[in-house]
Amino acid sequence: MTLSSSALVLFSGGQDSTTCLYWAKERFERVEAIGFHYGQKHVVELEQAKLIAQQANVPLTIFDIRGTLSGSALTEHNLDVSSQHAKNADLPASFVPGRNALFLTLAAGHAYNREIHDLVGGMCQTDYSGYPDCRRVFVDSMQTSLSLAMQVDFRIHTPLMYLTKAETWRMARELGILEIVRDLTHTDYNGDRSTHNEWGYGQLDNPASVLRAKGYAEAKANGWI
Repeated sequence: MTLSSSALVLFSGGQDSTTCLYWAKERFERVEAIGFHYGQKHVVELEQAKLIAQQANVPLTIFDIRGTLSGSALTEHNLDVSSQHAKNADLPASFVPGRNALFLTLAAGHAYNREIHDLVGGMCQTDYSGYPDCRRVFVDSMQTSLSLAMQVDFRIHTPLMYLTKAETWRMARELGILEIVRDLTHTDYNGDRSTHNEWGYGQLDNPASVLRAKGYAEAKANGWI
C-alpha cells in the first residue's frame, strides 16, 4: 500500500494510541491527532494526551461530544468497570456502544477537511477487552463506508491489531518511547494517577490496568523491555 504524506491519529493519551502516534510519525511526513471528550470516567487521559502531543510536536484537536455516548461504566460513573455489561453479559461493562463507529466517522470528516486520507487507530483484537468494535472486520467495514460516504479512498491503519499487549510494549521500546508510554500515558479506567508502578500509573482494580500490567510483566520476562 502506498502511503500519503499525511495521517490523522485517533489519540486518547493511552498506551495504545500513543504507540500508534509514534508509529505514524515514523511513516508519514505530517501527523495530526484527534481526541474525544465523551464524558469518560478517566477523562484525565486527555490531559496526558495534550502533554504527549506537545512533546511529540503533533497538533491535537479535541472534540467535546459529551452526551452522545452512553450505556457504559465509562460514561455512567457509578457503575463498576470490572463487571459485565448490562445489555450483554458477554461484554465488559466498559464497552461503550457506538464509540469507535462515532470516533472514526468524526475523524474521517475532520481528516477530509484537512486533506488527510490516512487514519490511524489503536484498535486490537488479539489482547483486548472483548470490544466488538475493535475487530479488523469492523474497521474494514468503516473504511469502505467512509470512503463511499465522502468519495475518497480512506485507509484506516491499525498497527496493533494482531499484537498482544506484551508485543505492544516491545513496539514502544523499538520506537524509542518506552519511558513516554510508561510514565506519561494513561490507561486506568478509574482515572487513578496516584500511584506510579513499574508499568506506569494506576491501580490493579480495573481491567485496563490489569491488562497493561500483565503485558508489561510478560514483555519483561521475554526480554523485550
